[in-house]
Amino acid sequence: MAMAACASMRTLQPMNLSPFLPAKGGIFRNGFLSFRRTGRRSRYSMFLKTAAAAVVKNGVLRFNGADALVGVPDNVVMTPLSDSSAFLGATSTESSSRHVFKLGVIEDARFLSLFRFKIWWMIPRVGKSGRNIPVETQMLLLETKDEKSSISKDSNPNTTYVLFLPVLDGEFRSSLQGNAANELQVCVETGDSTVIASKCLKAVFVNYGKNPFELINESMKILQKYSGTFALKETKQMPGMLDWFGWCTWDAFYHDVNPQGIKDGLKSLSEGGTPPKFLIIDDGWQDTTNEFRKEGEPFVEGTQFGARLMSIRENKKFRKEASDDSINTPHSLKDFVSDIKKTYGVKYVYVWHALMGYWGGLHPNSEGTKKYNPKLKFPKQSKGNLSHKRDIAMDRMEEYGVGTVDPNMIFEFYDDLHSYLVSQKIDGVKVDVQNILETVATGSGGRVSLARHFHESLEKSISNNFRDNGIICCMANSTDSVYSSKTSVITRASDDYYPKNPKTQTLHIAAVAYNSLFFGEVFVPDWDMFYSLHESAEFHAIARAVGGCGVYVSDKPGKHDFDILKRLVLPNGSVLRAKYHGRPCRDCLFVDPVMDGISLMKIWNMNELSGVLAVFNCQGAGNWPGLESSLDISDVDLSGEISPSDIDYISETWSDSFEGDFAVFSFKTGRLSRVPMHGTLNVTLKTLQCDVFTVCPIKKYDQEIEFAPIGLINMYNSGGAADKVEAVNNDCSFVGIRIGGRGEGVFGAYSNSRPKFCCVDGVDLEFDFSCENHFLTVNIPSGTTSWEIAVHY
Repeated sequence: MAMAACASMRTLQPMNLSPFLPAKGGIFRNGFLSFRRTGRRSRYSMFLKTAAAAVVKNGVLRFNGADALVGVPDNVVMTPLSDSSAFLGATSTESSSRHVFKLGVIEDARFLSLFRFKIWWMIPRVGKSGRNIPVETQMLLLETKDEKSSISKDSNPNTTYVLFLPVLDGEFRSSLQGNAANELQVCVETGDSTVIASKCLKAVFVNYGKNPFELINESMKILQKYSGTFALKETKQMPGMLDWFGWCTWDAFYHDVNPQGIKDGLKSLSEGGTPPKFLIIDDGWQDTTNEFRKEGEPFVEGTQFGARLMSIRENKKFRKEASDDSINTPHSLKDFVSDIKKTYGVKYVYVWHALMGYWGGLHPNSEGTKKYNPKLKFPKQSKGNLSHKRDIAMDRMEEYGVGTVDPNMIFEFYDDLHSYLVSQKIDGVKVDVQNILETVATGSGGRVSLARHFHESLEKSISNNFRDNGIICCMANSTDSVYSSKTSVITRASDDYYPKNPKTQTLHIAAVAYNSLFFGEVFVPDWDMFYSLHESAEFHAIARAVGGCGVYVSDKPGKHDFDILKRLVLPNGSVLRAKYHGRPCRDCLFVDPVMDGISLMKIWNMNELSGVLAVFNCQGAGNWPGLESSLDISDVDLSGEISPSDIDYISETWSDSFEGDFAVFSFKTGRLSRVPMHGTLNVTLKTLQCDVFTVCPIKKYDQEIEFAPIGLINMYNSGGAADKVEAVNNDCSFVGIRIGGRGEGVFGAYSNSRPKFCCVDGVDLEFDFSCENHFLTVNIPSGTTSWEIAVHY
């Protein structure tokens, strides 16, 4: 990193330190602040050592021998938090509800920014200097190298990753941005002109490490312990719907959703062999009115966002009125939900509602809502949001106003709504439009307090009413929401899936993968619905297979591609969900797989016995919002390499030391290869093409037999079907290998020797074996839900 003119940096004295650190000793030596990290999967030590792994001197913030920030101003304050982390903040001579502080200069260092490109949603951006950091950045990952390092691969041992997380400090919410002088800035704001201060000392959390994925995970653990305002994903209850195939009504019907259409969709999906066990009845079921849409007049886009909620009950499409003689109208929502659960075996039914009830909030004068004291407010966006893409929903809500629920009545509103839904046999809710709170915070104590109060009330109601923690958060890609979530465990991780827009398909995949680096520590990232009958259907299907997320489509009734669906969904309606949240591989972290013209998008995840690695060509099919490509790219063929080492947690598949090779199965080609840990396979893909690889260690089970269970090779996430493997011994002599798993189809495995025979659940079955590539396959009989395969040698 190029040096700039440096100023001294003020650090807090020991008496002002975080309670996580001792008040005396070992913190400052010779005026330097030193940090230390121990071990590959280490936990943080509370004892600071003398070796200066990170120092601040003469206005330079340095981690592990590499500069992270230079030219740090005098008004910047650093507060140590752990042996490797600290808070950055700043002071001003004036009090205000909004400050923009300079933190220092970033030059000649690759970074990944996750930023809000409009009020609801976040996307990634990469660059090499401070000027490239967008306004509203909510996570910044910086790659630094010490003096001994040269430009090389990401695995260089001299590479250190520095993580900047703008957080919530008191009533201030922080975000990062750059300026033309390559300075990193932090913007802190309350969203309420009456809530002011002259300093914000803990605006940005900063930490460093050698492994970017562990760095993010460990950093969120430190923040959670420090703040206590949110919880990590692994501590939350997982809703059962995550492991079952679902169908959402939105892109099937939009606002015209109706009971008969839902029945038709459930029927056609079930008859095709992929029965949905999870249903979202999206926008269109509620009792609303819209003064901005006149009956008989042509529809004007945006007017739908002026509608307001009249009551917490369903509308007349889902509730028969006295004058309704239609045989298709159910007597009530309860009757309808009970019917589809019984007829189609649906296990979970969720319904949509907005955080304020509906897009336009509650109607102030309705008998069904006036008990919640709704007040019409006209939202006002922050300068950061206004610097990016305009959003028609937000524009119309600013124009029409939102009937906001009295904060003192918000829990009662949620509890009334959710208890009513439970009485109608509803199992959960998708809660949308959550970021609206930051725009209506004036007079309510500021955006941080208002968001925390609403989220606490919402989560309390969910806990009281839905036993399965039934909530999906949506339009909530803001740290106000993230750092206020204690029990909600699913959140939409990107802008919508737009089936009619061919230029957003690749952006959707890349955005969710990068955003999951951050969201995945607190939530299960939701990849949204998709059409199975669509030119990019397999692109989206493979992304869901590697995403570790819920899997649901939004097909119109009768419009399905069952070849694709059956690679995701087992006949009983369950899915082979990967173990973690899908994330970009290390060599993708600081490149642009959508617009640089050369990079493939690689996403990794884990199963119990194997890793899964998906590769996408996202180039040439769209541009990121706010960026125009200088390259003439369209329908480009790209080649790249994949390796077992791309799967960062692949070592979880063995318990002792392992120095062997891996069996790598390509779904696209059907080929099985033997590859060393750092060996590579070439991949060539056209725009909007993809492939998914199952990667399993080849283990020795006696002196001669080498074996690796791939799983069901007819499924995108083949390895998700196998969950145990063990040697079979008879009188202390090795006789074979036993594999446990689930689902029907074709089981595949690497075996260096041809078996004598194979059994499935004790029944001898024929098998195929290729001596050329050592590929063993066995057909699992139709109707099998779980199985045990014995391979005898």
